[in-house]
Amino acid sequence: MTSSFSRRAVLRGALALLSVTTLEANAAGPPTTTAPKAAANPLMPAFNQPIAFSKATKADVQQATDRAIANTKTALTAIYNVPAAKRTFANTMLPLDALNDNFGSAYGPISILFNASPDSTVRNQAERSIALLSKYSNELELDEKLYRAVKDYSKTKEALALTGPHKKFLTETVDEYERNGFALSPEKRQELQKLNDKIADLSLAFGANIAKDKSFMLVNEADLKGLPDDYIKSRPREGAAYRINVDGPAYTTFMKYAESEPLRKKLYTLYNNRAAEANLPVLKQLLIERQKKAQLLGYKTYAAYQTSSRMVKNPETVWAFETKLVDRVKVKSQQDLAELLAVKRAYLKDVSAQSIAPWETGFYNNLLMQNKYQLDGEKVKEYFEVNHVVDGLFQTTQQLFALKFNEVKNPSVWHPDARMFEVQRDGKLIGRFYIDLFPRDNKYTHAACFGVQSGRATAQGYQLPTAVLLCNFNAPTPGKPALMNHSQVVTFFHEFGHVMHNLLTTAELSSQAGTSVKRDFVEAPSQILENWAWNYDALKTFAKHYQTGEVLPKPLYDKMWAARNVGSGLAASQQILYGTLDMTLHDRFDPNGTETTTDVLKKLQNQITPFAYLDGTNMQAAFGHLTGYGAGYYGYMWSKVYAEDMFSVFEKNGIMDSKTGLRYRDLILAKGGTDEEYNLVKNFLGREPNQEAFFKSLGL
Repeated sequence: MTSSFSRRAVLRGALALLSVTTLEANAAGPPTTTAPKAAANPLMPAFNQPIAFSKATKADVQQATDRAIANTKTALTAIYNVPAAKRTFANTMLPLDALNDNFGSAYGPISILFNASPDSTVRNQAERSIALLSKYSNELELDEKLYRAVKDYSKTKEALALTGPHKKFLTETVDEYERNGFALSPEKRQELQKLNDKIADLSLAFGANIAKDKSFMLVNEADLKGLPDDYIKSRPREGAAYRINVDGPAYTTFMKYAESEPLRKKLYTLYNNRAAEANLPVLKQLLIERQKKAQLLGYKTYAAYQTSSRMVKNPETVWAFETKLVDRVKVKSQQDLAELLAVKRAYLKDVSAQSIAPWETGFYNNLLMQNKYQLDGEKVKEYFEVNHVVDGLFQTTQQLFALKFNEVKNPSVWHPDARMFEVQRDGKLIGRFYIDLFPRDNKYTHAACFGVQSGRATAQGYQLPTAVLLCNFNAPTPGKPALMNHSQVVTFFHEFGHVMHNLLTTAELSSQAGTSVKRDFVEAPSQILENWAWNYDALKTFAKHYQTGEVLPKPLYDKMWAARNVGSGLAASQQILYGTLDMTLHDRFDPNGTETTTDVLKKLQNQITPFAYLDGTNMQAAFGHLTGYGAGYYGYMWSKVYAEDMFSVFEKNGIMDSKTGLRYRDLILAKGGTDEEYNLVKNFLGREPNQEAFFKSLGL
């Protein structure tokens, strides 16, 4: 999953990483008098040239920010000045789409520097710039003259006769304006703008606090019993002590292998208190401001406001969906728990053990894999050397979608770990992507795809989309290459699905390109690609022992497959918890009341999962999706229904069937937001979507 792949147009509530160009013929950005200066800024390259990330300075970030705002103001004036009687799609809607895109041409690269630059001066300026761009975006959303221009156009004979993507763009633009305040008086709109600014600041602070958290614990050598040698060697030392921090690989490996139950509990507590001191008050205030915004706009709750423009339409549909999931998953969760309890009793030689704590699940699940399924995660890792996985993922997607990836030598990147690739289709360059795979200080802490530039038809030709994949997989250690556990391989395939969605777009408008789909569908094209990380025909092309070159043995794969749905009920219940927590905080919670967000977490965790809440933990403080996905996390499971249904076509026709791959490329990925998502899926399936494949994928 990712927090930053959506390309909803800036003026339609977005700033979720858009792209370059301004008005129609002037696609390179600023007015001609300043074009040479613009080209000199490494973050604002000439049309379809790569971004020179390595050259970007604090001053460049600041200048790109100022130019984005100045250029947008120039573009706005041109739209304002069209007489109402002469408005057309070409002089009103196309410039609006281009304006959105130009604004994103600054935001996209700056967001990468904020999330991944090792230079603190650049990173801090990027943070300030994102705040400034967000505030300006909030002004644009409430620009009366711009709304009036679009509204005037919507009443013309030409507008009333629109069809297809153009009609959808106009309708959604007007709807979004009116959802976002144009039914309000000017005074109320000013109040709304202030709320939007507060929400933007709080969201930025919430994410920055998570990134800045440096929690760790110190352990001695005896405390490391059970942990792999390469993990121990890679730990930073403080004298004789080893430092265990809370980045993804460090945390999950410790929880899986460390024999010390008290230390697992201690690390679990640390992990689930990341940024708590700073973020609990931030989260409370964010919920207060969101509630004010929703009610000012005439919605009962923020969830009602958010879902009104999504596939589900309203919170009631979400609650019904979550309730059905809980009921279907409960039996499997209990079966999973019983398996873990049996392992715990055997390990402790204590038949009276009646419960599993959340900090015990990784450890006992690993023993279950080893003992019942004879599956040793460390042995499996030896077949997933990171470069082999990259090659295999690339081979799979190139074959499925008839593409060619070429690595750019000595690219201009923000860190030496980052790699850059060009993508060709039918011998023609169609886009670029970057991968940055290993953890480091002050880098984005999860795995996510960031759309940096959007596809769009311009007078200079089709604009090349660009995406960046930031991940945190196990880094190489002295004498040993980077090895990925299989769940990381699955994550890598997932995130690369977002990259493909961004790059394979053929949409005319930036506002409908790539991942500019409804937020509760955006995960589907990434979730479907996970299935190839589980298919032996795909795996055997790249899963090779890092020392011997031996292909992943079929018997070992069979064990992996047999164990695939081990814990699927527990994993699903955890996802349901996240979705329900998010929806509760935004639909059934009073942030001004006496109940706290931690009270909500405790109640829901005890209701939905079989693991008792641990007093003193505050997972919600580092639940970064509460900002980007506010009242939208349910979409992860919602979109998985569509992903698994679409994958059933590949299962039927052959997982590497080129005809099916190209149909999926052209009917789903290339279309972006040019049609309703349900229609896209229905066209690809050749029937109405259903949930059968989804429940089958969970082992139900």
